[in-house]
Amino acid sequence: MRIGIIGTGRIGATLAELLTRAGHDVTVANSRGRAAVADLVAELGPRATAGSAAEAAAAGDVVVLAIPFVAYRDLPAAELAGKIVVDANNYYPARDGQFPELDDGSTTSSEVIAAALSGARVVKAFNTVYYVHLRDDGRPTGTPGRRAIPIAGDDPDAKEVVAGLLDDIGFDAFDAGPLAAGRRLEPGSPVYNVPLTRDEMAAALA
Repeated sequence: MRIGIIGTGRIGATLAELLTRAGHDVTVANSRGRAAVADLVAELGPRATAGSAAEAAAAGDVVVLAIPFVAYRDLPAAELAGKIVVDANNYYPARDGQFPELDDGSTTSSEVIAAALSGARVVKAFNTVYYVHLRDDGRPTGTPGRRAIPIAGDDPDAKEVVAGLLDDIGFDAFDAGPLAAGRRLEPGSPVYNVPLTRDEMAAALA
């Protein structure tokens, strides 16, 4: 599968490594341009390509947003239309500024992003896991005690694709419900940065 990754911080770079290792072709981009991702691409090998955000969005069957929440305003919306977009962000007011509609709970950061990306099939995932655990905790399918990562979204087919990518890199997917349920996965949640199996996650969110 072709994967675009916008953002090459710890989560974005770790996902690029895991997904190329799993046999996927990855185009990576960040706000500083191709030169800033040249070393990462060289480390990842022939399955990795550097690009602009628009190029990563256009290239990917799935596009991962590993960016600060507030940077959603700069995303290439036209290139993301119709794509499965994986939102790995969390809203941090100290970093992102105040968003009253998020502060009062009337919507969620993933829903804000989905509203800005007309036609994109947004799935919230990877926002609950520390990058070191993402890098080190993957296990083969069927391993007892395999860690789960929660996902939320309104498109069942898109969630199935994201669940498949999770399986490829060594994790079970836990379907937490629609995109609005992403508020249950944010910092302070009982599943945030806690190593849980799928059954344990279901109990924690019950």
